[in-house]
Amino acid sequence: MRAVVQIVRDASVEAGGRVSGRIDRGLLVYLGVARGDTFADAEYLAEKTAALRIFDDSEGRMNLSVRDIKGGVLAVSQFTLLADARKGRRPSYSDAADPSEAKPLYEYFMERVRVLGLSCEGGIFRARMLVKYTNDGPVTILLDSKKQF
Repeated sequence: MRAVVQIVRDASVEAGGRVSGRIDRGLLVYLGVARGDTFADAEYLAEKTAALRIFDDSEGRMNLSVRDIKGGVLAVSQFTLLADARKGRRPSYSDAADPSEAKPLYEYFMERVRVLGLSCEGGIFRARMLVKYTNDGPVTILLDSKKQF
């Protein structure tokens, strides 16, 4: 399972003309589920996301987590994080999980973030979405539950 985690001042996601999720200061998380991923992968990424010390403290050092600042999480499913563009011009998405496998893991990730005490909103699974955000820093962190990077 892969995640792109960005510090945002605000973020929202819209599908079909309606806003399905919105946060103020916190983390925008794009989440990609790979074939073979399990609930353990989702739990690992939820815990890692909640505990990442990437927000500035009073001295301007990245020392605080989203929990510490009482921020929110906006999770958006994005199968394209599993794209393989090494050959040719059209990326292959064969490493992405089938939607019937991916949706429960995406939902479990959000549930685990909430269990960890954070507000978590989400997009609409498999919908074409408009994501609007103000990236702060900019700070963008890549996570992979298999620790490939």
